[in-house]
Amino acid sequence: MLAATAERVITRLFIRSNSCKYFGLQISRSLGSCDKDKKKKMSRKFCVGGNWKMNGDQKSIAELCKVLTAGPLDPNAEVYVGVPAPYLIYVRSLLPSSINVAAQNCYKVEKGAFTGEISPAIIKDTGASWVILGHSERRQIFKESDELIAEKVEHALAAGLKVVACIGETLEERESDKTQEVVARQMCAIAQKVKDWTNVVIAYEPVWAIGTGKTATPEQAQEVHAYLRQWLTENISKEVSATLRIQYGGSVTGANAKDLAKKPDIDGFLVGGASLKPEFVQIVNARQ
Repeated sequence: MLAATAERVITRLFIRSNSCKYFGLQISRSLGSCDKDKKKKMSRKFCVGGNWKMNGDQKSIAELCKVLTAGPLDPNAEVYVGVPAPYLIYVRSLLPSSINVAAQNCYKVEKGAFTGEISPAIIKDTGASWVILGHSERRQIFKESDELIAEKVEHALAAGLKVVACIGETLEERESDKTQEVVARQMCAIAQKVKDWTNVVIAYEPVWAIGTGKTATPEQAQEVHAYLRQWLTENISKEVSATLRIQYGGSVTGANAKDLAKKPDIDGFLVGGASLKPEFVQIVNARQ
């Protein structure tokens, strides 16, 4: 009878030596839980980021900034754009303060002999206030480890930046039924370095859906987001689980954004290619 009125959760428990837990969950929500989901969702401000990656020049960026400035963008959404480092000052000068500017990476210390890197202190000096860390391209191409990403998150937060921490599984890991194990491992590394989650946004990006045109169905995305929220409850706190925003990323477009945004545990998007187009405005407004 209880299964008819409450969540049914079947768990497999794996405990690492560092005390983080891996939970394999199958979750089905009853009608009785819908109101609770809506209340939690309303308490988390919708957040949409555009990751421009290594794209753009002064002319195209100026045009894009005109589009974003004209909008109109949902005033109830928090918006940021991830900008190539040489253009951080330029973009900050073109956009209104209501649109945040983010760097796409930073290092784990304030300064020093680290050729090619930028620090949170440098990012702040440009006028930007956010940073994207742990993107799959940093993990896969540049071989950044969970531990290094966690150290970057720790230093960026200490320096006063807001952090978008990215996690996600490869196609091979998904097909091997390791999605939950992988994202739990990545979260565990970050959690060991974060004391205050106020300025953290998690971006779940299935690697197999980034730039491929493939997108997790709203149901697939919701399943992982729900798992992450349960993981947070078990490993951090119920409060953090209820308030931490979890974005979805992976070939998000104007066509699929509204359906994804309806899911109770999806709090926004980290958008790649579509953030370079006027279509990004439509994605920001997915909740309207």
